[in-house]
Amino acid sequence: MSTTVSSIPDLPEGELRAWLALIRLPGVGPATLNPWLRDGLTPEQLLTHPPPQLSERIRASLRKPSWEQVDEDMRWLESPTSQFLPVTCSAYPETLALLPDAPLGLFVLGQVSSLQSPQIAMVGSRNPSRGGEQTALEFARHFARSGIAVTSGLALGIDTASHRGALQGGGPTLAVMATGLDRVYPASNRDLAHEIAENGALISEFPPGTAPKRGHFPRRNRIISGMSLGVLVVEAALKSGSLITARLAGEQSREVFAIPGSIHNPLARGCHRLIREGAKLVETAADVLEELAPKLHQFILDPTPSDAGNGLPTMPSIDQEHRRLLDAMGYDPVATDTLVERTGLAPEAVSSMLLLLEMEGRIAAESGGLFVRTKPDAAT
Repeated sequence: MSTTVSSIPDLPEGELRAWLALIRLPGVGPATLNPWLRDGLTPEQLLTHPPPQLSERIRASLRKPSWEQVDEDMRWLESPTSQFLPVTCSAYPETLALLPDAPLGLFVLGQVSSLQSPQIAMVGSRNPSRGGEQTALEFARHFARSGIAVTSGLALGIDTASHRGALQGGGPTLAVMATGLDRVYPASNRDLAHEIAENGALISEFPPGTAPKRGHFPRRNRIISGMSLGVLVVEAALKSGSLITARLAGEQSREVFAIPGSIHNPLARGCHRLIREGAKLVETAADVLEELAPKLHQFILDPTPSDAGNGLPTMPSIDQEHRRLLDAMGYDPVATDTLVERTGLAPEAVSSMLLLLEMEGRIAAESGGLFVRTKPDAAT
């Protein structure tokens, strides 16, 4: 039965079905099939006349694809916003297509054109500090205002803050998912996913109906780094999955950036390890853009006046007592009693000033009644 699908223009239905069949094959990955496709074999030829060099198990799998599942994928593609990009398609991200294990195809919801934007990946902890979350938001907003798409994984924490910051900056932002695009994981990011699809794209190599599994996330991470010019790690513990993305980025010859933090913050230790291993230490979004400038060329737009210099929005000036309090805080989490002792101010005055500074976004409240500055320029 013929159906009208919103796939790549001029892609014959038979070829589209063959691509979907290849993706659905159990135990046969892109690293196995990409060499044959790059040598000129079509998906139909792989299915009907598997190369004799392949193992008998793989050849048997190629001869018996699940056409029922392909029918389900075709029905999903009937939506005008649903797309499928085979690896040989010109709309497929070029930097990703060059990888040996590039996905055979990408399912896309949203603006396919956004995949051609220069991209910076932002990753980090699912349970970041307030300061780390604010930093991710501000960096992403600056990247977006500079014409750079922000790519992340739609996870809680740093991923979510990065997507939101890019949307605030005018986008686009791209979310690479470890599930089929008919599912949002985590479910709490459903509204955010819809907003991303309207201002960028949701992307997955997994066909519709695929549930989240542990092994899917490293596969997702290679796409995040593979589509990007560089990967920025905002906050990460020593065993964070973000370090996997950073490692993959290094293997893919991408730039790796890390934001340092307090030596007392366990969420900074992963970033510190990356820096010791050769990642570039960055303190502002401008640092990242400066490193990527040779690769960006004409894609970089002039930053907005409020972002000039250090890459963060200019904040209104504060009076001398508030600046004195910020100076006394330093850059490590600190208790109110300690600030009273350091400044000599009355406890009620310190509490009132802390509330105002928190409302302005200059500081963030941490667990245990501690406060921490959210940006290096908070005292200016």
